[in-house]
Amino acid sequence: MASTRTETPRERYRARIRAEVKDHAWEQNATAGASGLSLNAIAKRMGMSGPALYRYFANRDELITELIKDAYRSLADTLHTAADSGADLTGLAHAMRGWALADPHRHFLLYGTPIPGYHAPDATTAISAEIMAVLLDACTETPVPAASDHPGTPFAEHLRDHRHWARGHAAPPETLHRALTVWTRLHGLLSLELAGHFNGMGFDPELLFASELEALGAP
Repeated sequence: MASTRTETPRERYRARIRAEVKDHAWEQNATAGASGLSLNAIAKRMGMSGPALYRYFANRDELITELIKDAYRSLADTLHTAADSGADLTGLAHAMRGWALADPHRHFLLYGTPIPGYHAPDATTAISAEIMAVLLDACTETPVPAASDHPGTPFAEHLRDHRHWARGHAAPPETLHRALTVWTRLHGLLSLELAGHFNGMGFDPELLFASELEALGAP
């Protein structure tokens, strides 16, 4: 019988410090954005020296990558939970909206303006692919509206040879197109809402969101 390895006190301490650093980083992200993250500022708040903190995160980009991975993991888990509970495409979309409204800065870290000088490593793409896989599954199971694109459209034909992003999902090109349409329109709508562009316009963004889902053929 295989034995379960127990974390050493040093490993537990390291994990605790890294978690505390990320907590402070999320606070900075909420006030100054990801581009304003400062390991030295975090070290000062924690009563540590900059060099001491660099033993836990080598640089700002490594910290940003950890935040991005945590944000993707949170969204993926939210959608997996909704899907496992029987949510259809509409249910998944509302779960996505609820996740974004709960922490707009987390949403913008993933889907907002790129951070100057930062390039996300491949480690972040595997988790984001989970999110698209859940969306592709829902689009596969949802009846296609009569007015939607058919397999012969130029973009659907293009997707036959440009589907690496789908990570081997068996969805046909027209379903890939539909999933991309849902993904881009809903994230675009959420970004406008969270940035306050609907403020003062006098309508309910939630009703607009529901209307867009209906236009996309979500049940």
